Amino acid sequence: MGLFKEFKEFIMKGNVLDLAVAVIIGGAFGKVVTSLVNDVIMPPIGLLLGKVDFKQLKLVIQGGKEAVMNGAQVVTPAVSEVSINYGMFVQNIIDFVLIGFCIFIVLKAYQKVTMKKEEAPAPPPAPTNEEVLLAEIRDILKSKN
Repeated sequence: MGLFKEFKEFIMKGNVLDLAVAVIIGGAFGKVVTSLVNDVIMPPIGLLLGKVDFKQLKLVIQGGKEAVMNGAQVVTPAVSEVSINYGMFVQNIIDFVLIGFCIFIVLKAYQKVTMKKEEAPAPPPAPTNEEVLLAEIRDILKSKN
């Protein structure tokens, strides 16, 4: 029963809950950025590059073949196309760069807010009684010389 209690305490800590919320929001944010890239950014770029759909850009290494049939009997089975889909790779790179940029902007804003809080210097501490007495003794000794 102690293990269950420790696990419950661990889960109920604020950091774990904050992390769970961040993961959920991050997943949703990733979907939004992917949609932005796929549905808003890439179509105009494809249009400028000659009406190209980036999802369809690929380098075919081996062409596919349809199955050859003799009635219901398969004479030659179908062969799938082998290709390098570099268009999807380009879209994923753009996704990554946009997400990275957005995270960078959020972190910069967070750092500005935290730096402003840290910039306010604390007032210097008042001298202790010993320091005040030592300063008075010093001044008296100076005046006697």
